[in-house]
Amino acid sequence: MRSSPIRLGLIAALLLAAPALAQEPISDEELARELLDGTDDMQRGDSSTATVTMNVKTARFSRSISMQSWSKGEEKSLIRITAPAKEAGVTTLKVGENIWNYLPKVDRTMKVPAGMMSGSWMGSHFSNDDLVKESRMADDYTYRLTARPDAAGTGSYVVECEAKPTAAVVWGKVVVTLRPDRIAEQIQYFDEKGVLIRTMKFSDLQEIDGRMVATRMMLVPEDKPGEFTEIIYDELSFHANVPDSMFSLQELKK
Repeated sequence: MRSSPIRLGLIAALLLAAPALAQEPISDEELARELLDGTDDMQRGDSSTATVTMNVKTARFSRSISMQSWSKGEEKSLIRITAPAKEAGVTTLKVGENIWNYLPKVDRTMKVPAGMMSGSWMGSHFSNDDLVKESRMADDYTYRLTARPDAAGTGSYVVECEAKPTAAVVWGKVVVTLRPDRIAEQIQYFDEKGVLIRTMKFSDLQEIDGRMVATRMMLVPEDKPGEFTEIIYDELSFHANVPDSMFSLQELKK
């Protein structure tokens, strides 16, 4: 079968580009930054909408929460609980470093004070501070590539990050482990003394709107065996047209 001129042109362009790419090897530092940025951006987009299930398992209870979320950039997000019925309508708005919660049973909007940012969000192992996190690992940490897959594609990339003295971050050290295809497998979070506090694990990869995304994330606290918080993306779109008006105090009560 005869190939079309357009297809031949594309093939020729790829063949011509290959030597140029091969002549510009990337340094370990540049590769480490690419890996960190890719991990930070895995679930981020210019705007997004999602239907999410959050499963929480603690020593005292197990619960499952369904919610809808909207986001725009890194600074704006709105999360509305849809189930169970007793919590339906509870909504969290994040704009920059500020968080508000709306409680429909008492028809009250409350701003989360700075002293409660480390507190649990909706009884999960995520904190309010996790919701407002806008930092990028490559900007707030010094980093180095400590491992990479071998020539056969066996093994993982590992990037170790140490918090910069002036960075406003919670963790003293972060270690990111990625698959040979550069998709994050897990992120380990350590305190300032180097003690492992928690691990975020990524799984169930799917291609969504042209990008590979982990649709299941599990946060496991190191000091609480058997406990976890699991986030499952039931639906996710990065091509949503989300208006700025969505991220307002008025929208909280809808």
